[in-house]
Amino acid sequence: MKAVVQDRYGGWDTLEFREVDQPVPAAGEVLVRVRAASVNAYDWHYLHGDPKIARLMMGLRRPKAAIRGRDFAGVVEAVGGGVKGLAPGDEVYGEADGAFAEFVCVADGAVDRKPAGLSFEQAAAMPLAANTALVGLRDVARVRPGQKVLVNGASGGVGTFAVQLAKAYGAEVGGVCGTRNVELVRSLGADHVIDYTREDFTRAGRRYEVVLDLVGNRSLGEFRRTLTPDGTLVLSGGGVYEGGSLFGPMTLLFKRRAVAPFVRQRLLELSAHQSKANLTALRELVESGKLTPVVERTYPLSEAAAAIRHLEVEHARAKIVVVV
Repeated sequence: MKAVVQDRYGGWDTLEFREVDQPVPAAGEVLVRVRAASVNAYDWHYLHGDPKIARLMMGLRRPKAAIRGRDFAGVVEAVGGGVKGLAPGDEVYGEADGAFAEFVCVADGAVDRKPAGLSFEQAAAMPLAANTALVGLRDVARVRPGQKVLVNGASGGVGTFAVQLAKAYGAEVGGVCGTRNVELVRSLGADHVIDYTREDFTRAGRRYEVVLDLVGNRSLGEFRRTLTPDGTLVLSGGGVYEGGSLFGPMTLLFKRRAVAPFVRQRLLELSAHQSKANLTALRELVESGKLTPVVERTYPLSEAAAAIRHLEVEHARAKIVVVV
């Protein structure tokens, strides 16, 4: 099968579009014929092996997972032993390493039926990004109706889902983005939009019960200044940033751990693990009209390197999708 393979850390030229062996589903796995896969900051971090400390998990000298791509939508080709509820021919979406390929094997617990009414491209935009927003707002921040919620990075892949989810939970939502994305964020349901090129949201005087940071471009003190005295800050640390550092966006997370025990405000980290239950919850939100993926642009599989470059360099809005 054709796949986008990375044998070493480096730039976009380290990605090769070539033939590799087709995977075979083990017990508890589903083999999916990929129709579309989306690009995430996750792919950028793996491409460069950045921040360097993350190589302890990603692989010291080269990526442990050679095929790039993390989330996908497609059609079930085969199922391994013990898999129930899915059969060849079913349209599905989910999350697994190796999605920039014609086929991918995924654990049964990380794949579910594709939301009705979505194209494969739209469905592929959801798993990692929408799940991150879901876990951050529902599980970590525990957003309640009537709360004021601010999403920093509202026009990005996770942010476009976070704005919609916060509204679905009954919150008053603010979104931070650049000038060209103001109308997009407003169209997603944001009650007020802050153009960071014109206004510093940390000095605007507004206070929020919940701040979801998806960028990591402010100090911990500045974020805390936007919170109510007992408000909640959720740090993701997963955005695209100027690379080459040892710790990268993790520096902010380290500072959070040092300060959190001594302040009244809840300073929390977001670590989102995929599950079938979360994919089902997202599917139901889509089918009820409360959540809609936004896709800025698509690329063919052979141009996956250009798709990652678009995310990293050109400040992509919403999601970039690779079509297989």
